[in-house]
Amino acid sequence: MAVFVAIGAFLMTLAGGWTAQRVTDRRHLVLGLAGGLMLGVVGLDLLPEALKAAGSEVHGVPAALLLFVAGFLLAHLVERLLAARRASHGGDEHNHRAPEVGLTAAAAMVGHSLMDGVAIGASFQVGGGMGTAVALAVIAHDFADGFNTFTLTSLYGNARRKAYAMLFADAVAPVAGAAASAYVSVPEGVLGGYLGLFGGVLLYLAAAEILPEAHHEHPARSTVLCTIAGAAFIWLVVGFTG
Repeated sequence: MAVFVAIGAFLMTLAGGWTAQRVTDRRHLVLGLAGGLMLGVVGLDLLPEALKAAGSEVHGVPAALLLFVAGFLLAHLVERLLAARRASHGGDEHNHRAPEVGLTAAAAMVGHSLMDGVAIGASFQVGGGMGTAVALAVIAHDFADGFNTFTLTSLYGNARRKAYAMLFADAVAPVAGAAASAYVSVPEGVLGGYLGLFGGVLLYLAAAEILPEAHHEHPARSTVLCTIAGAAFIWLVVGFTG
């Protein structure tokens, strides 16, 4: 049953990626929406879950928040190192993004979707009602995952075939995670730490890359509205499935 439900997440992820690639003529709106979706996922979904799962503190600060900051700084460090390497090889540090950053970010989205599948499988082991609730939550926000995976991969200059490959991997990940949940158990503290770290990475990409790019050539009010709509969509999803 868990694998069958995960197929719904597979289809919803593909739908999100398909939507992102179909509206390329409104790229600034796509990026604005992606930024809002990522902001909503981090602030309204990942961080609350991370704080609940990783309850320990380090020197008076929740471990999940420390890992959140570490994820933000790690994403910044990796991007700067890759940009410096490209500049040393004759590339333009300011006008050309490193494709590796997009692939790494998309791979992190795939990892997140894999953990979603594990959550579906584990919740069905607890009970049918719990499994249904978790499955609905995962399926509802997998549209945003697919949308963001395709957008992130494309934004950093990767070929479209790579964007499709990462989208397909992100769609398959919940099914694989649900199947693996019968054999793998992830400690709650580890899961919370992972969510905090991933949230920091995602927030950096949204604030430092996606949203500035959205307003670079089209500083339009409609782009801001798309960002607000993306965050509001995640709020509605969390409210209905929480």
